[in-house]
Amino acid sequence: MLLATVNSSIVIISLPAIFRGIHLDPLKPGNVSYLLWILMGYMLVSAVLVVTLGRLGDLFGRVRMYNAGFAVFTVGTLVLAFDPFQGGAGALWLIGWRVFQGIGGAMLMANSAAILTDAFPAHRRGMAMGVNQVAGIAGSFVGLVAGGLLSEIDWRLVFFVSAPIGIAGTVWAYFSLRDTGRRNPGAKIDWLGNVTFAVGLTALLAAITYGIQPYAGHDMGWTNPWVLAGIIGGVAVLVAFCVIETRVESPMFHLDLFRIRAFAAGNSAGLLTAISRGGMQFMLIIWLQGIWLPLRGYAYEDTPLWAGIYLLPLTVGFLVAGPLSGTLSDRYGARVFSTGGLVVAALSLLGLLIIPTDFSYWAFAGLIFLNGAGTGLFAAPNSAAIMNSVPANQRGVASGMAATFTNAGMVLSIGVFFSLMIAGLADTLPRTLTSGLTAHGVPSGVATEIGNLPPVGTLFAAFLGYNPVESLLAPTGTLATLSPADRSALTGHTYFPHLISDPFHHGLVIVFGLAIGITLLAGVASVLRGGRYVHEEKEPEPRGKVAVGEG
Repeated sequence: MLLATVNSSIVIISLPAIFRGIHLDPLKPGNVSYLLWILMGYMLVSAVLVVTLGRLGDLFGRVRMYNAGFAVFTVGTLVLAFDPFQGGAGALWLIGWRVFQGIGGAMLMANSAAILTDAFPAHRRGMAMGVNQVAGIAGSFVGLVAGGLLSEIDWRLVFFVSAPIGIAGTVWAYFSLRDTGRRNPGAKIDWLGNVTFAVGLTALLAAITYGIQPYAGHDMGWTNPWVLAGIIGGVAVLVAFCVIETRVESPMFHLDLFRIRAFAAGNSAGLLTAISRGGMQFMLIIWLQGIWLPLRGYAYEDTPLWAGIYLLPLTVGFLVAGPLSGTLSDRYGARVFSTGGLVVAALSLLGLLIIPTDFSYWAFAGLIFLNGAGTGLFAAPNSAAIMNSVPANQRGVASGMAATFTNAGMVLSIGVFFSLMIAGLADTLPRTLTSGLTAHGVPSGVATEIGNLPPVGTLFAAFLGYNPVESLLAPTGTLATLSPADRSALTGHTYFPHLISDPFHHGLVIVFGLAIGITLLAGVASVLRGGRYVHEEKEPEPRGKVAVGEG
């Protein structure tokens, strides 16, 4: 889990160095797709495949699938580092092998929770899930710091650094792990269900990815016929998948599991929390890199590394609360801790909404610490409750479905929250940017043209550690015509942060307001999980029947 999450975040923070290394400008309109697919391709593939690979683990052995995942992941890491191409071809190489790597990551994620559930008795699973969750969250922030340091030396080190961990983990897994879970080796593979699920979810998530890109003069692409076709068609195919799963002999996913209250409520809460958390993290990174750090004199190219460092209280909060919550939930059940954690997370988001854009760091650090602690209180008990609630021979597919909800929620969050932020910026940024540029000597025609550009370019510039104003003006050749004073002011550390503060806060109100609502809705789902429940199998039950737990 540590390996998988380090690899994901280390790529995010290192994207500027990677694109410089392959000589590609990610901010040019035609190159935005490369940027988005390198960011989201891994998550999309993982979301699509984890249920299928979890089901295969139930059929043929969870440890076998997990070990294969380690090997696939490591091979992908090594090949990524040897990218032989430049420009668009180099970006396509990275995207293709990130997708391959995502297959290995899906094998790991689909079966890790099931292996832990097999290995630990019910009264210790919360602790085990807590350690696993902490490794995952810690990895995401270790990757931010490591990526910032390594990419300063050579962008290929960003991929090479995972190889020793992957090789050691592959060897260790093959020699140390033993399959102790129950499986159904005689069951058939539901090919029709697998295909419809993969096609439907891929179409839906890919359409959401393209929805945040400009289209036909619009700030976003939600009117693009292909995007609309992907969303409508993807939902239709997923509905067909649900119908198929109720009629085939050996379904890919037993929809009967949703009759178990703890399973249904836990996954609903997990999906909603993933949507809220994913969008929040991207907004915090943009906030730090585009506004707060430049105002304190940090060079734009250094802001990705320092953003990772200044977000460490978020990790510390999770590290403190995750194992503790998991251990206590083994004794007292998941509902109190998971629900309480979501309330704490919602309150921290409210605090972030109230503080000024140019905040005092200690107030910010305290609020993100609370958010990390709230997420830690929620995550381990919720995972343990989901896995405790299902029959032993369904743990692989249950683990895969939980991972699908999490990964799909992250992809959805990027589409939803970026769209809301872009919509919020579109109301105020054009006139603010136009008037600000004109005041410093930029010709009105150029200033108006830049002011009317889609805000997504400005957001991505801040996210990647580029100087947004310099990135916008450089292609026009205007910088060379300005006085030294105006040129210095426009490309300095403080001009853009002051310019965007009010429009950004306007968008932030919309984004964090929705995040608070989604988090509280997840809390309601958590409350509805009922009392503590562990599925006990005394004898095989006929297909279609499920155990009924307390509450």
